[in-house]
Amino acid sequence: MDAPEPTDTDTPEPADEPTQPTEPNKPSEATESDEPSEPTEPARPAPPSNPPPPPHPPRASWEDGVRFAFGTLTALPVRVTRWDREAARAGMLYAPLAGLTVGLCAASVGAALLLLGSGALLAAVGTVAVPAVLTRGLHLDGLADTADGLGSGKPADDALRIMKQSDIGPFGVITLLFVLLAQVAALAELYGAGWPQGAVAAATAGVAARCALTLAARDGVPAARPEGLGAAVAGSVPAGPALGAAAVSVVVCALGGAAFGAYGAVHHALAALAALGAAELLLRHCRRRFGGITGDVFGALAETATTTALIATALG
Repeated sequence: MDAPEPTDTDTPEPADEPTQPTEPNKPSEATESDEPSEPTEPARPAPPSNPPPPPHPPRASWEDGVRFAFGTLTALPVRVTRWDREAARAGMLYAPLAGLTVGLCAASVGAALLLLGSGALLAAVGTVAVPAVLTRGLHLDGLADTADGLGSGKPADDALRIMKQSDIGPFGVITLLFVLLAQVAALAELYGAGWPQGAVAAATAGVAARCALTLAARDGVPAARPEGLGAAVAGSVPAGPALGAAAVSVVVCALGGAAFGAYGAVHHALAALAALGAAELLLRHCRRRFGGITGDVFGALAETATTTALIATALG
């Protein structure tokens, strides 16, 4: 007998395959859209191609200018309140006023010595000593240093280094000797004619000496060094105001000479012009040799103008 065919129900089902153990749930990787967005900085404006220029210093007042002139060109107890280009411009325009003050002080000493019974020579020595005292000898020191620099015959850098040394060389000693002798001799002759002649000449020389510094600080005259008084004032005065200050200075000298008549007025005006001309010649020579001006050159210009003014006055 045939065996019965197995039915689906009778067919044994295969045993279930063992299931793989499931891994614990892992945090799903964050997509770009799920990442928290970083805080964005506000857009910055693009920097300008050319930065704005620094603000211009305020214009110096007449008081700032007077303080600068007296505080830098004399040893009088005047406090300099500003030290910038505007103050330098105003100060150098008032330089002749400082020179007039020094000249009047020198004239007062010379006249007083004469009135006390001294001779013309002693009065002349006293007059020459006053500007040296009121400038602490800086102008005479500058004259000696400039003479050493020019006399060395060396290139500009070497000559400037020689000028900066504290000692005085043979050229400086010789120059000081002859300049002081010339000033004393000229004043002695003038005082011999009367104390007014010597006093007015001393005042004229003081004005011309500081006016030479005003012209030396005009536009187009560079500084030989990046530091010092020369660098502070070089090119600070426009050419027009500098020439105007020179014209006023010559008129003041003429008014002083007018005490001796019309000829005296013309004589003292010409003496002031001669002093400014001699200082200008020295200035041009220093520019060629040193490349510009320094504080020492300023002192040499002042003493050159003083000596020329006194000699020109005595020759009249």
